[in-house]
Amino acid sequence: MAKTLRVGLAQINTTVGDFEGNVRKVLEYVERARDLGVDIVSFPELTVTGYPPEDLLLRAGFVKDNVDALNATVEGCRGITAVVGFVDRDKETHGPISGPDVSGVSIYNAAAVIHDGRLAHVYHKQRLPNYGVFDEARYFEPDQQFPVYIVAGVAVGVNICEDIWYPGYPVETQARAGARVIVNINGSPYHAGKRRFREDMLADRARAYDVYVCYTNQVGGQDELVFDGGSMVLSPSGELIARAAMFEEELLVVDLPVEGGRRKEEGGKGVERFVLSHAPFLPNKLAIEPRIAPELEDEAEVYAALVLGTRDYLHKTGFRKALIALSGGIDSSLVAAIAVDALGAENVYGVSMPSRYSSEGSIKDAKELGENLGIEFRIIRIEPAHAAFEEMLALAFEATQPGVAEENIQARIRGNVVLSLSNKFGWIVLTTGNKSELATGYATLAGDLVGGFAVIRDVPKTLVYKLSRYRNTLGERPVIPQAVLTKPPSAELRPGQLDQDTLPPYDMLDGILQAYVENDRSVQEIAEMGYDYATVARVAQMVDRNEYKRRQAPPGVKITPKAFGRDRRLPMASRYKAW
Repeated sequence: MAKTLRVGLAQINTTVGDFEGNVRKVLEYVERARDLGVDIVSFPELTVTGYPPEDLLLRAGFVKDNVDALNATVEGCRGITAVVGFVDRDKETHGPISGPDVSGVSIYNAAAVIHDGRLAHVYHKQRLPNYGVFDEARYFEPDQQFPVYIVAGVAVGVNICEDIWYPGYPVETQARAGARVIVNINGSPYHAGKRRFREDMLADRARAYDVYVCYTNQVGGQDELVFDGGSMVLSPSGELIARAAMFEEELLVVDLPVEGGRRKEEGGKGVERFVLSHAPFLPNKLAIEPRIAPELEDEAEVYAALVLGTRDYLHKTGFRKALIALSGGIDSSLVAAIAVDALGAENVYGVSMPSRYSSEGSIKDAKELGENLGIEFRIIRIEPAHAAFEEMLALAFEATQPGVAEENIQARIRGNVVLSLSNKFGWIVLTTGNKSELATGYATLAGDLVGGFAVIRDVPKTLVYKLSRYRNTLGERPVIPQAVLTKPPSAELRPGQLDQDTLPPYDMLDGILQAYVENDRSVQEIAEMGYDYATVARVAQMVDRNEYKRRQAPPGVKITPKAFGRDRRLPMASRYKAW
């Protein structure tokens, strides 16, 4: 006889270190799930601490406070089974601890299995990722246990994120031990295209082990990372049964018709079975139609990630308002549009800082953008400061030819202006450089690199144009002026200057950068893809020589598989040459 297990997937937006707020949110969703007759509700990886807590995990007080917060959570989970991520520690250290760190104390990335107001069991993550943005081997110990829990008469296996990303243990072992349903809790950060890969991978696991897979993911921004949610449930045939929205908090509730009859149960080392309940707390429930949230198109998905990442970075760091230097170009226009969508027009300020080389068209475009977005906009002309700097440096620069140093004076004056406004009014400065510029060092230290958050630092220039055109399809009318989309990009630091005076055309440059930065291809391999060898070598040289600049740039939203910073870590002082 078939049994119906009602599962709830609570994809919530937590904040690192906000134990009180995270617990409060968990209990709110527990109450909603209980009211809907959910048998088992799952929350994201490291729910209690927020994810990723990084070196806060080295502080004994942080780990202890997280355990105390979990205990408060347990007491509020009556009348339901809940799976909540937290940091566990060796049992012998569960009492009060002291000291500046947790040296010698093993800690675990853990899932608390809570049943009717008591802590029934704790699962420890087995596969610890240590690549890309992940440093879990730095903090956690792996474990080898394969628990199966009987919830409302159905055998359920619980595991954490990376545990399901590869075939084999622990999912296979839990399935062989009788599990019909796998509850997998995650802190899986976003990059473009990852959702499709996740869904295919989870379908493979469901089919391979003949189980329902309930994948719960975190949502929200945390520093450079964005978590896209997209929690989902797949049937034993690999069919997508339900999917939550991307980039939004949601409680996804699904009824799973689990076939009756006992599956052959295999034992083995680490296999344990825990009987929590043979019947639902709330029987005779009305059926719930599963929801499959619609997919987002590519540009819509990336744009939503940038908006959420920007909004959460400001809110979680305590900023309410943002300032953007509006040049009349495509990059600053896109950043301003994202900021308005993230924060509201009333919280965004734009400033145009024309120099003697700024075209009237660019000033007009910046002003029109500000009006279209409904933000406060002002013009501060930098000619007085520019002339003063030239006079100050005239003797030092005597007998030299004007060049990049003279051009960059303008960028540095602008950097000083925006930082002064930030300092005066408490606004965070959102920088406007894109990934193509950051990769090649086409940016000025103490100039356009200065600021608090770099919204599009991981967005290649060609994608900047696509996102800008996409943004113009939203709302009642376009907000980014057509002239901004069609004029050749220029820093306007000297007469007639164009980006392509210094860089290859962006459609070529971005292809080379993707191969070199994201795919780690050699110069020779990239040339064999059809690019001119000398151009590839020049681009590789620019990338490698400008690591020091990227180290001094503000953080920004990660949207590609390999972003500068957490993903890609290369030495600044290196004599290795790839060209």
